[in-house]
Amino acid sequence: MALQRPQGTNDLLPSGSPTLKAFSSARGHEHVIGVARGVLERAGAQFMATPMFEEAEVVKRGVGGSTDIVRKEMFTVFYQGEHGGYVLRPEGTAPIVRAYIQNGLKQLPAPLKLWTTGAMFRAERNQQGRYRQFHQVDYEVLGSTDPLVDAEAIALMVRVVEALGLTGVGVKLGSIGDPEDRERYNAYLRELFTPERERLSGDSQDRLDRNPMRILDSKSDEDQRLIAGLHVQPMLAFLGEEARAHFEVVQGYLRAWGVPFEVDPSIVRGLDYYRRTAWELHHAHIGAKSALGGGGRYDGLAAQLGGPETPGIGWAFGVERLLIAMEQEGLVIPEPDGPALFLAAMDAENVPLVARVAMELRADAHVEFAYRAMKPGAAFKEADRKRARYAAVVGSNEAATGVLRVKALASGAQADVPLADLAAFLAQ
Repeated sequence: MALQRPQGTNDLLPSGSPTLKAFSSARGHEHVIGVARGVLERAGAQFMATPMFEEAEVVKRGVGGSTDIVRKEMFTVFYQGEHGGYVLRPEGTAPIVRAYIQNGLKQLPAPLKLWTTGAMFRAERNQQGRYRQFHQVDYEVLGSTDPLVDAEAIALMVRVVEALGLTGVGVKLGSIGDPEDRERYNAYLRELFTPERERLSGDSQDRLDRNPMRILDSKSDEDQRLIAGLHVQPMLAFLGEEARAHFEVVQGYLRAWGVPFEVDPSIVRGLDYYRRTAWELHHAHIGAKSALGGGGRYDGLAAQLGGPETPGIGWAFGVERLLIAMEQEGLVIPEPDGPALFLAAMDAENVPLVARVAMELRADAHVEFAYRAMKPGAAFKEADRKRARYAAVVGSNEAATGVLRVKALASGAQADVPLADLAAFLAQ
């Protein structure tokens, strides 16, 4: 039996592969990342990358010790001769903030806009739209508490999705207030849920002691029925004056820019360093809930990782989940351009000449060639299959004169072009 890839992972496949799906298309991944790069870098974001594995403490502090990610889903890396405290990164924000602190990026002009992309790892139950190795695009802004930064971040996330052609997506916007607001809310939740402790799942019983807000994120159907039955008040009802004013300003900018959103009181971020703005981007047809991604303000994270107090906000979306949504909407990933020129030799002795000409032209153009002699009809058929713009065949006459008859495959027009002028011809 042939060996198989690990469960919950995908191979990124070239176009034309017989088992190709949208989420496993290498071209699809390149397209999503390319569109995101264009949108984010036009807004001033700079690309950066962090290692695929981090000290476990970075993730524990960054994601939160009470989360399912830390308690159940981390991939631990052991390396002989060193401690076993490394994990494959499950998300991108904490590593970026760690890099920001370690490399002195606070010295750069603020707000500092950063973006990254790459593989993330979580030991989740495999289902549509959720994988153990998946890919994200992350956008992070460090150094500003201005609600204008929050609104811009949300607008950029929507802009990326719109640039990909997706419709039917919506922003669900909320706020989790300031630390003192969350303290009041957690006290309320603790009082509410304590009499119902035995009806909570084991995870939620633990969260009741550690961080009751996390109960509201429970994946347990029983927990969610209990929450609905208790008519739990939303976090928005506990916002302080400053947090509420911040939230109103964010909404004002989004309305002024025509960014569609709805206020969703159920959105919470239960970790200690989160502040104020929180949101999710949803699509109804991708399974495993409908979130394509989400974001929030995390002003306490830098200090949690041992650095100076630094406000921050960011978001991430899953590339695979976006591609599934695009497939659901019938969107087609644009195919890459074919070669500018396809060359073939009519006889074996001229194959080396064809290869040499192609190698020289590749300094400026996409050029491919046949590795064996071909008859002209077969050569032009192969050029069509490759979607080449031009094609030419080289026989003994062309080799002797140094002049090729180049055919434009779309129109059928032909031109005699000296070998020395081919590069200029293709550049026109």
